Amino acid sequence: MPGTAPPSGMRDFLPEDVRRREHVIGIIKRVYERYGFEPLETPAAENLETLLGKYGEEGNKLIFKILKRGEHEATGQADLALRYDLTVPLARVVAQHQAKLPRPFKRYQIQPVWRADRPGRGRFREFYQCDVDALGSTSPVVEAELCGAVAEAMTELGFSDFVIRINHRQLLTSMLESKGIEIEASEHVATLVTLDKLDKVGREGVEKELEGHGRSRAAVKALMDLFAPPPPSARTTSRAIDGLRNAYAPSTPAVIRQALDGLLNVVPKGGSAIANLHEILALAEQTNAKGRITFDRSLARGLSYYTGAIMEVNVDGIGSLGGGGRYDNLVGMFSGQQIPACGFSLGLERILVVMTERGMFPASLATSPADVMVATFDASGAGPAMRLADRLRSAGLRVMVYPDPDKIGKQIKYADGRRIPFVAILGDDEITAGTVTVKNLAAQTQQTYDQAAAGPAIREALTPRG
Repeated sequence: MPGTAPPSGMRDFLPEDVRRREHVIGIIKRVYERYGFEPLETPAAENLETLLGKYGEEGNKLIFKILKRGEHEATGQADLALRYDLTVPLARVVAQHQAKLPRPFKRYQIQPVWRADRPGRGRFREFYQCDVDALGSTSPVVEAELCGAVAEAMTELGFSDFVIRINHRQLLTSMLESKGIEIEASEHVATLVTLDKLDKVGREGVEKELEGHGRSRAAVKALMDLFAPPPPSARTTSRAIDGLRNAYAPSTPAVIRQALDGLLNVVPKGGSAIANLHEILALAEQTNAKGRITFDRSLARGLSYYTGAIMEVNVDGIGSLGGGGRYDNLVGMFSGQQIPACGFSLGLERILVVMTERGMFPASLATSPADVMVATFDASGAGPAMRLADRLRSAGLRVMVYPDPDKIGKQIKYADGRRIPFVAILGDDEITAGTVTVKNLAAQTQQTYDQAAAGPAIREALTPRG
């Protein structure tokens, strides 16, 4: 017998799951559209060469490759791959269709991506990303609007304890150089990928990995003291990872300015990046992100294509629910023409896990498949039941016809178990008279209507009063 479970790290979504997903996606989509972003979709599969080399060495290992097909299957070679994220496909689309697209081009995309990662809590091999990107402008207005859109989406989903952390890849590069890390891009990317694990494995885990790259303990300590200086009161626990949770609290603009200017004294080569952060933060204060932002020098973001400001949204005690940043060089890899770009991605699966655990979904989502179920006494009533159902649907109702001539008690029990609020009962007398008896399961009352009047009566009963 074949197994019935889906592949590891992938899931089936039952009706209640789908309703919750659609609820979250609907809110995020509406917020994105308020900011002038347009929808875009791309294929699940990309040419392998499109994806390779865009995510760093670790990312390359997580790409789901698709073997050649047909007569080429025996070669064991791959030419396609499932998309790893939505950003690289976007860059390909812009390079392919740039003559048709406006500039700036603002798009959102909500689709699944695939990574050959180790499954865990809120971590899957197939998952949805909710991306929003703007291409064609280097203005800090872009980053500020992204922060505003993300803050608005998080608030409308019901989160109140989130913060948007911000940093800058050029500032990180200057910090690495100040500690003697060589300028080679591969060296920087490898170090930043390791630093990006700080809130997952803690300072000790990052230090151990950096030492494994051949660095001396003294050099690693100096690097860590610059990137993640623990506050004096920090306690190393599983929840307060080397005091980093202190960095997840929003900061006032004055505190952020002080932190940035203080870092400028330590890393003078980071001046242009710090100036850019000042601009972004000042503009973000005019959006829904006001009071939600903090500067965090330990934020690294492991993907190799980032070139400027980087951002991450974190929830207290949970961690990251999404992130992004500026990637001005990515489109040029496909077109040979540099097109500035910046984006943010919210992780749908992580959001759903947290909202489920916290009981954040509205009670109305625990809904039924229908407003009314039509029940009959025997098989001869099937035709009249279908005609009545059609009439009720024309009145704007969701209608289910119980297909089998079971006892009325069993049919009513089924409707009650599915939270269907009304049962329309068609017996011989009702069919002859052109009427229907409507039973309100919650109120335990029933009333007989002319069939033409039943739909409006049920609709009125379903309408909330007040």
